[in-house]
Amino acid sequence: MSLVEMREGGYAYIPLVMQFSAGVVARPGYKMQRLRFSQPVPVAEGFEKIAAHLAAVDRPLTAFCACELRSPAPFTEETFLAFNRVYAGTLREWGVMEGDANPVARSHVCPAIDPPATPSFHAFSYTVPDDAAAPSFVVAGSCEVAELGESAYADRIVRHGDTSTEGLRDKARFVLAEMERRLSLFDAGWADTTAVQVYTVHDLGAVYADLIGPTGAARNGLTWHYNRPPVIGLDFEMDCRRVEAEFVIPG
Repeated sequence: MSLVEMREGGYAYIPLVMQFSAGVVARPGYKMQRLRFSQPVPVAEGFEKIAAHLAAVDRPLTAFCACELRSPAPFTEETFLAFNRVYAGTLREWGVMEGDANPVARSHVCPAIDPPATPSFHAFSYTVPDDAAAPSFVVAGSCEVAELGESAYADRIVRHGDTSTEGLRDKARFVLAEMERRLSLFDAGWADTTAVQVYTVHDLGAVYADLIGPTGAARNGLTWHYNRPPVIGLDFEMDCRRVEAEFVIPG
């Protein structure tokens, strides 16, 4: 699979589906920065804050390249599609998307404890010029399901409904393989990451010691979010990144 250039934004992306790309990588002469809100910001307000921040640092809206969302609870397939249509509408208004080609990488999960009242931004990333920058990238969140396919999610989920130890292990194997596939498209591997995140409410210990650990994914530690993936029936999600500049801003 070939990367697609987002020249106006200073990055390239792995094409995937309408709601998000599979990952983004800064082009030579640019680096990525990640900003996390101190508390979740509702999506509409979050877009306004992101636009204001980009203007303040003299970056175009097209520099927006990745985000992390939090929602109150997992969606049905129908309500997830409805949310994504609204979300993508703003990206089209910004000139980030054309048609259904979405360059922005995304993770979208649902905190099991203290969730936000409405879908909200947790963090976002964007590019800035830097001729001396080391490579930077964000790999989008991936769950135990093939993103591409005409059938319902439930028909594509690995070990659907099975959260036994072996069920979780198969789910984790699938997700780890997809993370590694995406990293390879950036000529990268786990050793190149600066952060790796896992999202599940199930026993992470069942898969950590002999599946995640040996890959090197946790070489810098592993952040476990007690969150569910965004669609009912999914149980395990991961994302990763190489971003050397990260900040927290008011929510």
